[in-house]
Amino acid sequence: MPNTLNYEFRLRGELPSYWSDWFDGLTIHHVVDGETLLSGHVSDQAALHGILNKIRDLGLILLSVEPIEEEPPMP
Repeated sequence: MPNTLNYEFRLRGELPSYWSDWFDGLTIHHVVDGETLLSGHVSDQAALHGILNKIRDLGLILLSVEPIEEEPPMP
């Protein structure tokens, strides 16, 4: 199993896009059902826990955390 360092965090509600810098440059996407997806590269487990702590500290409701496998390079 490949070691993935990309994650998608699903949050309840719409997080304004200016929070992207505070979340270490993760991309913020709003989805139709009023939820927010934070996605992008997470450098290591400590950074992952840091992001989870920020979500908690803001009082956001975390719905899911999913690792995103990178596509292997084409030969």
